[in-house]
Amino acid sequence: MDLEGQNSEENISLPYDFARVHRVLAYLKESKLHVIAEKKLSLEMYQELSRVLRSDFLSEVCSPKDFDQLLTQYYSAEGDNPNLSADLSENFDLQSFANTLAPTEDLLSGANDAPIIKLINGVLSQAIKVRASDIHFEPYEDNFIVRYRVDGILQEVLTHDSRLSAPIISRLKIIARLDIAERRKPQDGRVSLSLGTNKIDVRVSTLPSSYGERVVLRLLDKKAAQINITDLGLPESILNTYKTALTFSEGIILVTGPTGSGKTTTLYSGLRHVSDSSQNILTVEDPIEYTLPGIGQTQVNAKAGYDFASGLRSILRQDPDIVMVGEIRDIETAKIAIQASLTGHLVLSTVHTNSAIGAIARLRDMGIESYLLASSIRMVVSQRLVRRLCTKCRTEITASDSMQQKFSLNSEQHCLSAKWLRRMWSFWL
Repeated sequence: MDLEGQNSEENISLPYDFARVHRVLAYLKESKLHVIAEKKLSLEMYQELSRVLRSDFLSEVCSPKDFDQLLTQYYSAEGDNPNLSADLSENFDLQSFANTLAPTEDLLSGANDAPIIKLINGVLSQAIKVRASDIHFEPYEDNFIVRYRVDGILQEVLTHDSRLSAPIISRLKIIARLDIAERRKPQDGRVSLSLGTNKIDVRVSTLPSSYGERVVLRLLDKKAAQINITDLGLPESILNTYKTALTFSEGIILVTGPTGSGKTTTLYSGLRHVSDSSQNILTVEDPIEYTLPGIGQTQVNAKAGYDFASGLRSILRQDPDIVMVGEIRDIETAKIAIQASLTGHLVLSTVHTNSAIGAIARLRDMGIESYLLASSIRMVVSQRLVRRLCTKCRTEITASDSMQQKFSLNSEQHCLSAKWLRRMWSFWL
């Protein structure tokens, strides 16, 4: 049974909570009203549906598993590419608007969920404007908190009664096309949003907790994929080393560092630097964070048995010149990547270690022989993010004795001090 192709305004005839609790769905098909139920309708339910729908209808029965799939498909249909600019003024106040919402009312279960939609659109649009990298929706016993991660620091932007968390989380799952009936398992999803002409990809992750589901949104600005290698903030010597490593026809380039430190952005900038019509560049990622023109990108699918190892193995049959592997997680992927780097392919990838030298130890611990590493590795970069100084308010100061010792400075060298503003990349070979 499939509800695709139905108009979303015609589809959602019943409030979501009513459909979920009573296990019934109503939709129009060929100008006829249909009701799908998990079991045969009782007389009381038939009368109630007739009263709510104000029309006669044809009833159908499906299995519980099929019903859950239809429920998700049915209520997710309205989540396509939301425009965050609608109905939001420049001085929209999230906290003031949230205070107008009655926490005792289940807003999503009503016929009009516009207040929740407007609140979430406001949260998302303001996050994009302040260049937040993540949005955290966190339910607790007494309150519900929304926080932005801006330049690596979490900032609380909204707090409200904990009873507001259920409709907000449900709405987010609808937008991301997640299973809104599943609340016991973590889920991952993805959605594209627009704020005027600005297009944003959002990765959605849910996690069950003591007081409801926590949701974290990772905001991926498509403009970030257009960053040039010279805009990374690399010291000249390391930038030249990176450019030189990218000119090799074989070998492996590894980038290490913590989650969110910009490893993928560094690899993307390298691919953009060498991308031209004379080379076949392919990637296998989890997920594809940005779409790069002229580069073949494929995404792993664990449910289908398509992981990094199988994806890399398949890519090597596609006659590539340069291969990017999102992450080396296991011995099988490591072996294939090393073998590919020794047989005429330039391989770019990431490894989760604390330092550049730690990448060598990690690969050896996986079972890669030392002589293979010596023959294949062209460059290892350990990457961190630090905040930049504001160019308007920074001032020159004399470094203290402890600062001179820590950063190997002499007494004649001066430092700049100011409020932290943005982040930049810092590299160690």
